[in-house]
Amino acid sequence: MEQSQTTTSEALAFQYIDYQCTDRVAYITLNRPEKRNALNAQAVTELKLAFDHAENEEDCKVIVLRATGPVFCAGADLEYLQQVQHNSYQENLEDSAHLMQLFYLIYTLKKVVIAQVQGHAIASGCGLATVCDFTYTVTSAKFGYTEVKIGFLPALVKVFLLRKIGEARAKELLLTGDLVSAEKAKAMGLVTEVVPEEQLSERVTALAQRLCQQNSGHAMEVTKEMIAHVQELPLKDALEYATERSALARSTGDCQRGIQAFLEKQPLSW
Repeated sequence: MEQSQTTTSEALAFQYIDYQCTDRVAYITLNRPEKRNALNAQAVTELKLAFDHAENEEDCKVIVLRATGPVFCAGADLEYLQQVQHNSYQENLEDSAHLMQLFYLIYTLKKVVIAQVQGHAIASGCGLATVCDFTYTVTSAKFGYTEVKIGFLPALVKVFLLRKIGEARAKELLLTGDLVSAEKAKAMGLVTEVVPEEQLSERVTALAQRLCQQNSGHAMEVTKEMIAHVQELPLKDALEYATERSALARSTGDCQRGIQAFLEKQPLSW
C-alpha cells in the first residue's frame, strides 16, 4: 500500500487560512473560528492565492474548501462592514471586484472544487459554497443570503445562483434573506449531499479520491469549462462549440489511453 504524501507550500504565508496537499487533494481551510470564519479583504486575498496555487500545483488534482470551528463562514467580517461605510465609491468598487474575482476564480478553476460545509454558510459564506462544484454538508447547517435584511445586495452571488438553481428558487432565497435547512438547500439544488456530521470528512475525502483515481483530469477540466461556457451561447452555437470540443478531445492522450484500456478490458487508474 502506498503511503499518503502530504505537502505544504512554504512559499505561501497565510494568516486566516491553512493549505496542504495530501494524496493529490489540496485542502484549503478557513481558519478564523473565533470570527466564525468571516471574510475580510485579507482573507479574500489569501483564498485567491491558495486557489491559484492549487490550480498550478502538479501534485494536486482535486480541491476541498473547508473550515475550522462550528461555522463554515458567516459572511463579511463586522469590522470590514464598518469600514465599507466610510469607503468612497471607487474604494467600494475595487473591494467588490476583489470578492467577484474570488468567486469567478473558483467557478472557472480548471480543477474540481468540493465544499465541505460543517456548519452555517451565510451571505458571502454561502456564496463560497455556491460557486464550488460539489457541496457536502451536515444536517445542522443552515444556508442563506441575508444581505437584504441589512439593506445590502447579494449582487455577486446572484449571477452564479441563477445558473445553479434557477430564478424561482433564487428569488426565494435572495429576496427573503431567510436561512434554510441543509435538507431544503439540497432540495433546491444548492447542496449536493447532506450526511451525518461524523461522516462528513470521510465522505468528502472518498469523493475526492474517486475523482482522482477514476477520472481523467483533463476530461474533468474541459467538461467543467464547457458547463460554464455553453450557458452563455445560443443553442446552435452551443452545439457547434460542443462538437468542436468533442472532436478535439478524441485526439488527446487521456482519451486514447482510456479507450484503449476500455477495449482491452484493462483496469485504468488515473
